[in-house]
Amino acid sequence: MSIKKLILIGASTGGPGQLQKIIKTINKDFDATIVIIQHMQSPYLSSFVKQLNNNCNLDVSLSKENLVLKNRTIYVLEENYEIKDKNGDLVFHRYNKPLNYSPNIDLLFNSVASINKNIKIMAIILTGIGNDGASGASNLAKIGATCINENEQSSIVYGMPKAASELNPNALQLGIEEICYKIGEF
Repeated sequence: MSIKKLILIGASTGGPGQLQKIIKTINKDFDATIVIIQHMQSPYLSSFVKQLNNNCNLDVSLSKENLVLKNRTIYVLEENYEIKDKNGDLVFHRYNKPLNYSPNIDLLFNSVASINKNIKIMAIILTGIGNDGASGASNLAKIGATCINENEQSSIVYGMPKAASELNPNALQLGIEEICYKIGEF
């Protein structure tokens, strides 16, 4: 398996601006794979990916069925996807049942929690309404992932990070600048 470090970032309301801040801090030597789950309707995601590509030193692309995840690449979920282990590679697998949120953070986080094989994982919950990502992040914490929730002062809407912090009180609660630093340190 070529991926050794995987960063999962879930966001909703207020997320695009916070994600732009994170993307701008990533240098071209960054040695990890990032998967972004931003609650956003599919027609808007391609322009969002284009914006991220304009501000990033790594390639940013949309998820696709059976796409093999590569190191030093950033993926943005277009629909509900899980990550599966396929012959030693991590691949996106479309999930076709309806869920409360789409793309769904819990779905993706839980899929990674079930395939953890010598991969260092960081799970981040950014600003947003609701509780998507809270249970998935809690499950990732149980397998040793580093979990970070955006703090109330930094969040546009503190719903998702608050729900994740309540389920996993040991997760770090950091502002967006500190989150950028932790990602770079990872």
